[in-house]
Amino acid sequence: MNITQDKVVKLDYKLTVNGEIVDQSEAGEPLEYLHGHSNIIEGLEKQLEGKAAGDSLQVTVQPEEGYGLRDEENIDDLSREDFEDDIEVGQTYYAQAEDGSVIPFTVMAVEGDTVKVDFNPPLAGMVLDFDVTVLAVRDATSEELEHGHAHSGDDHDHE
Repeated sequence: MNITQDKVVKLDYKLTVNGEIVDQSEAGEPLEYLHGHSNIIEGLEKQLEGKAAGDSLQVTVQPEEGYGLRDEENIDDLSREDFEDDIEVGQTYYAQAEDGSVIPFTVMAVEGDTVKVDFNPPLAGMVLDFDVTVLAVRDATSEELEHGHAHSGDDHDHE
């Protein structure tokens, strides 16, 4: 069975940026996703289209089809009093947007009462190199299609 729209795919992957491993699936814990539903980055999903279980490939994803280009407009100054705990430069924190969504940001610097933060994704502007092995491809269940993501085993719970 080939990877196409609405298939559930299990794969092992290793992501490197500038030769450094930044993420990878754990042994025995493959990534499982619903193809064609933007559950993984666009550039990787496009390259997996048509592949089958047993296929291994190397994929290079440019920023435009990865986490996007860096946007210097996404850097802001916040007040130190907006933070409850000690603030660590390089640490990722989370803010709640007006619509209730959660937005991650990284602290770039602390200068007096001002905290300079970056709302760009950490891998924005980076070329992503993936080593991928497709382990399995199956039809999605109607529940998975309704929810828009894969359900792995019995660990899925919607409240």
